[in-house]
Amino acid sequence: MSSRNQNKPPRSPSNKKENVLDEAPLDKRRKIVIGKMVAPSTNLRSRSVLSTVNAGPNLGHGADQKAAAVAGSDGGSSGGGIEFNSREDVERLLSEKMKGKNKNDYKGKSEQMIEYIRKLRTCIKWFMDLEDGHLSELEKLRGTVEFQEKRHTEFETQMRKREEELNMTVEQLETKLASSLESFQKEEALKLAALKSYEKEAEARVTSEASRAALSEDLERANHEAKRSNDQIKMLQETNKRLQEYNTSLQQYNSNLQSDAVKNGETISKLQKEKNAMMDSLTSLRDHSNSLKNQLDSSRTTLQDALKQKEDLKKEVYFLRSELQQVRDDRENQLAQVQTLTSEIANYKELTGKSSKELDNIMAKTNALEETCSSQRVQIQSLQHQLAAANEKLKMADLTASETMSEYLQQKRTLNDLQNRVAEQELQILEAEKLRKKLHNTILELKGNIRVFCRVRPLLPEKESNTTEGAIVSYPTSTEFLGRGIDLMHHAQTYSFTFDKVFNHEASQDDVFVEISQLVQSALDGYKVCIFAYGQTGSGKTYTMMGRPEADEEKGLIPRSLEQIFQTSQALQCQGWKYKMQASMLEIYNETIRDLLSPVRPGSNFDANVKQYAIKHDLNGNTHVSDLTIIDVCSINEVSFLLQQAAQSRSVGRTQMNEQSSRSHFVFTLRIFGVNESTEQQVQGILNLIDLAGSERLAKSGSTGDRLKETQAINKSLSALSDVIFSIAKKEDHVPFRNSKLTYLLQPCLGGDSKTLMFVNISPESSSAQESICSLRFAARVNSCEIGIPRRQTQTRTSDSRLSYG
Repeated sequence: MSSRNQNKPPRSPSNKKENVLDEAPLDKRRKIVIGKMVAPSTNLRSRSVLSTVNAGPNLGHGADQKAAAVAGSDGGSSGGGIEFNSREDVERLLSEKMKGKNKNDYKGKSEQMIEYIRKLRTCIKWFMDLEDGHLSELEKLRGTVEFQEKRHTEFETQMRKREEELNMTVEQLETKLASSLESFQKEEALKLAALKSYEKEAEARVTSEASRAALSEDLERANHEAKRSNDQIKMLQETNKRLQEYNTSLQQYNSNLQSDAVKNGETISKLQKEKNAMMDSLTSLRDHSNSLKNQLDSSRTTLQDALKQKEDLKKEVYFLRSELQQVRDDRENQLAQVQTLTSEIANYKELTGKSSKELDNIMAKTNALEETCSSQRVQIQSLQHQLAAANEKLKMADLTASETMSEYLQQKRTLNDLQNRVAEQELQILEAEKLRKKLHNTILELKGNIRVFCRVRPLLPEKESNTTEGAIVSYPTSTEFLGRGIDLMHHAQTYSFTFDKVFNHEASQDDVFVEISQLVQSALDGYKVCIFAYGQTGSGKTYTMMGRPEADEEKGLIPRSLEQIFQTSQALQCQGWKYKMQASMLEIYNETIRDLLSPVRPGSNFDANVKQYAIKHDLNGNTHVSDLTIIDVCSINEVSFLLQQAAQSRSVGRTQMNEQSSRSHFVFTLRIFGVNESTEQQVQGILNLIDLAGSERLAKSGSTGDRLKETQAINKSLSALSDVIFSIAKKEDHVPFRNSKLTYLLQPCLGGDSKTLMFVNISPESSSAQESICSLRFAARVNSCEIGIPRRQTQTRTSDSRLSYG
């Protein structure tokens, strides 16, 4: 016992021996254990204690029972059926002491030692079997761990490759999205430019259509005037046969007129053909523009769909990135779990008793990882499908964008062609407008810069008429004088006159205005135009000039002229013309100018304290009246209001010949300023519409007092007007414009290239025959005058002999 106690090793095992035993192979371990079995019992006990300690407190009961059963079956013949079920049995064996009372009883001691050795063998066998089971399980765990590590490394490499592929795909998608966004922005800019150009083209089409309509109306009027000029040429040829004195000159002039008429006809036919061609081209352009508009709408819808698809793709890419981030997080978690597993395996080498539960946990984690990997694989496949679909959508969007771009370029070329054609048509329209003005002015000059129209007032009812003898006026029916001649019967003698136009008592206000509408157009073209009504009191001058504005059919020349001017100026706005209108109204009463638009209206009686107005003419031929009220007007309603205001301020009086006789000359002046911004042309026209006071004989009118002075002033101013016209016609050096305020006011409109029209109004009653003859004689003298370009010679007809117009 003493020797055994001396050779007994310490209780705590050596780490070095444990590492050698743990790291040695299975056969070598068995040899080491068997070699130690022959060692002293103290060494065996220390080995058994070491093995017991290494087994740990957490050994499974199933393994202990199995080892105990094996030990029992192996040592049944030698160990007396000793079984080791737990560490307590081993500790009990180790704590067992030798029995024997006699120290010299070696036989008993040897038997006890043999029995003890048998038990130790059984214990060692049990430990060896237990250790073999643990080693096999350890090998299985190592193989499983290595297999899991390989799977994890393969999975990690696959995930890295997949991550790189996804990153490349995302970068490609981002580049495609950036390029598609740039192309889309360019397309939007180009489409906006196309829409703007299309709107400009639509505006240009509207303006061209309006100008074309106005041009067609002018062409119709030109055709009508050409027909009238042809009729006048025929009449001139017949007149030239009768007038031998002017035979040579008139034949040359007639030939010139015929050539001009032929040229005008050819020009009008060319313009008509061009107009038809322009209408056809505009119709085709309108259809083509509608188709272009439909194509633009369809391309806009496709672009909107592409934008929606791009937004969906952005969302999908965002989801893919988030899922990739989750996969990365899961991978990092798995790596962390693998590291924890390796650390747990290292711990397992020290504490083998904990391996079973840890293995279960590892298997559960591994299964969870496999499930996670399978779900991630499915997600990756679905993401791949989504990426493929997104790529297809992007390809379709690129194709659609390229097709849209090609269509846009084609539409842009078409729009450029249309714009060029519209520009050419605008130039043609401008040239046609210039030609129209030239032809219009030529036609008016051929008709004469001063013309005379005659209008016969209808018979009044018997209760309002001073005579019952009926009408003394008739109209010739011959082709030569139809519509131009008038016959007046007085004292069984017929007086015949011929004018530019004669309106019988059945002529309406519209019929009269149609004949003078061309003169109103000349005022818009930049000429000075003067239209005045002359005749005895009560012959219908005021009705001809003013009419009844409240009734559309009875409007006079002044309201209708203003309506035409405003309508035409608005129609010419599409050609770039902008007009400014200024109106003024005055009356000349007893050779004194009175402002009818002045805030302080004079009464019916003349006031000596009324402001005196001075007439001045500038170098450009424009007339200015000092301190006269001039109002800018923009519509016919404003002018109508001013006409009503002037009518309330005009001087009227009662005589034996008329209940309400105009006792002053009414002068309405409209100044027209036109500017064309595109061609930088400027025009300044003046339209003077004058209602003269009625001429009358003192013996018949019965005027006395103020009415006598008024009659004398009226007759004096009318006589001065006739003197001025005759002096201009004779081309005298001195023209007496200053003899009357009326002639001095109208000085720029009575010469040069001005257009003057005189309306002579007569009454058909026999009681007014003498006054009508005087008025017709004065009108015939004016009609025979030539101002500006010569037109033709006009004759008067009598039944007995030629009248003397002295």
